[in-house]
Amino acid sequence: MEIMKQEDVVLTDKLNGILDHLKQTFVGKDDIIDLMGICLAGRENLFLLGPPGTAKSAMVKEMSKLLHGKYFEYLLTRFTEPNELFGPFDIRKLREGDLVTNTEGMLPEASLIFLDELLNANSAILNSLLMVLNEKVFRRGRETKNIPSLMIIGASNHLPQDEALQALFDRFLVRVQCNYVDPVHLNAVLNAGWKLEQRTISEKPNIKAEDIVVLQSQVSEVNLDEIKPAYIELIQKLRNAGVPVSDRRAVKLQRLIAASALLCKRKKAILSDMWVLRYIWDTEEQVEVIAAIVNSAIESESETQGVHPRALINSVPNADELYAEILKLSGEWERETISLSERSVIKDRLHYLSGRSEWISNEEQRSYVQKPINDLWKKVMMTE
Repeated sequence: MEIMKQEDVVLTDKLNGILDHLKQTFVGKDDIIDLMGICLAGRENLFLLGPPGTAKSAMVKEMSKLLHGKYFEYLLTRFTEPNELFGPFDIRKLREGDLVTNTEGMLPEASLIFLDELLNANSAILNSLLMVLNEKVFRRGRETKNIPSLMIIGASNHLPQDEALQALFDRFLVRVQCNYVDPVHLNAVLNAGWKLEQRTISEKPNIKAEDIVVLQSQVSEVNLDEIKPAYIELIQKLRNAGVPVSDRRAVKLQRLIAASALLCKRKKAILSDMWVLRYIWDTEEQVEVIAAIVNSAIESESETQGVHPRALINSVPNADELYAEILKLSGEWERETISLSERSVIKDRLHYLSGRSEWISNEEQRSYVQKPINDLWKKVMMTE
């Protein structure tokens, strides 16, 4: 296995330090944070799917504080106009007959961009956004400029429902679910959040935007030759399973595989680096199918040193485990003596398990798990 030289790992250590800080701060979000690091190093876009209040914007804001570059965030609505994202026309130039956009402090000048409720985008800004996402270029009339964006993150609480927005969604190579944290970890969440309030800027790790650009150039130097046959086979298996992996996406995904190797301080990719392909689903029904295919492709990995930790973890919910835990909760609820605080804990846990069950792609298994959930909710409601 080809290990990076010591002088080349300084920037990798800096980025990994930032990811570690974010994991300590946002308990239960390790998968999202690892993918943020992968997309940042690979200069690809990341889409977060989840309900409000799941720390989507908080994670991105905290990363922006550690990244010495310009940050742009906007909550899109159906009425968002191009000026709100890209800036107004320069009045002085307009008087001279030139249509020039004043982009100061706006999206075209940002290193890190977060577009919340992305799928509210309207036709007025859709074409400009597609160009920004796909080519990192801002175009308005005769005006064209490259943007310095290192990564663009979009978020929504639902998936696209019409064809125009599907094209926008397709520009996000990686998609990850952002759910409520398991109530079991709530105490750790509270403690981490309080420490974040108390921590000073000087105590936090940081990295310059220019250093990320250097890392992104190093990604192109990672050797993929050894895994190329396995990668081609995996793409074919995904296509055969009905997952539409276009040639364009297959080419782009190589950068994320290389980014996984780079963050593990390797200049050579190994089979387990293909774990990133678990997160290329288009629909919720594909999540479990893709994970199973990818896990099967990387389970023969012979390397033990330098494997990305995310390669060893499968975040798809296990129907049998959920079912067993729900039965356990039912037994606890029906105890003869149960305090109000214990009832509250059970209800919080049931709410979490109910949300997890929605991600079971097999309809029969999902119904099997949701039946005892619904039965327990009825018992809970009878005591309210």
